[in-house]
Amino acid sequence: MKLGAFDIYPVADGRFRLDGGAMFGVVPKVLWEQCCPADEQNRIQLSVTCLLVRAHGKNILVDTGLGDKWDAKYRERFAIDRTPTLLESLKEHGVAAEDIHLVINTHLHFDHAGGNTLRQGPQVVPAFPKASYSIQRGEYEDAVSANERTKASYREENFVPLAQEHRWEFLNGDAEIVPGVSVVVTHGHTPHHQSVKIESEGQVAFFLGDLIPTVSHLPLPYIMGYDLYPLQTLETKRKVLRRACDENWLLIFEHDPAITMGYVRRDREGKYFLEPVRVS
Repeated sequence: MKLGAFDIYPVADGRFRLDGGAMFGVVPKVLWEQCCPADEQNRIQLSVTCLLVRAHGKNILVDTGLGDKWDAKYRERFAIDRTPTLLESLKEHGVAAEDIHLVINTHLHFDHAGGNTLRQGPQVVPAFPKASYSIQRGEYEDAVSANERTKASYREENFVPLAQEHRWEFLNGDAEIVPGVSVVVTHGHTPHHQSVKIESEGQVAFFLGDLIPTVSHLPLPYIMGYDLYPLQTLETKRKVLRRACDENWLLIFEHDPAITMGYVRRDREGKYFLEPVRVS
């Protein structure tokens, strides 16, 4: 779709499943299963939606999905179904891996950075051979020194090879990447998680990443158990949703299996709800 002078395209990297309880934290199952039914292993369906932005003659990719470096054990554990793959989705818009100029990772968890790299024989190499990759410096440092609480979410093959190839552009806080495309640090899920703000001709789109992974997470207390700092998430959500509502931002959800984007509104009780936008 058009966003001012820019083009934005949600691009898929298939679907997977995660534990429903972990996805909703302290919210009781009797509440969250009304919107997100679980399978026999208590897992809920999630999409993997990345974003292609065409701005100033550049192809910018926000997040890279799960990637293809998974063995059978993990494919089964997470019910990974990469139909279509990210590269297939990009191809539908006439874009090949070689055409991507810049990759922005919201953070480095396996379902957001898995497609950063790919295997070529015994080696792991950048999946986008002409692109630079942007991440918060603190996020990278946390990823390479992951502890017992965080290491399951980080896979070094998704980010260390890029450092060896000198592909990273490390950021320190909010930053404009190109005119109209900026990153905004949205603390909570990880200490240095960032979302991406796209602004052109008075229109704003905001790619949420894991700040608000699905539409079902719009209520302020609906916060993932995966979030390292849930009270920070709460305050970040409060600030972002207030601005999104007041300034009519288009919100883009990375993990909702049914709704990709929409405009957030408040009802008479002050609760947020979404007016979905159809993706053609």
